[in-house]
Amino acid sequence: MKIIVIIFVVLILASLGSALFFLVTDHGHSKRTVRALALRVGLSFALFLMLMAGYYFGLIPGKLG
Repeated sequence: MKIIVIIFVVLILASLGSALFFLVTDHGHSKRTVRALALRVGLSFALFLMLMAGYYFGLIPGKLG
């Protein structure tokens, strides 16, 4: 589970970096920035749902004590 979370975080950061690159190189005249940011939002939402499901099914332990 930890490896999957790390992979998702790396993908989210890569998408954010590519959006910044597209914003700078295209000067805001293309839709590539919007697509990259939409992908980032989708990945973040998927990560959130995965973490919630992992907690619910016991793959992520709760706080003890």
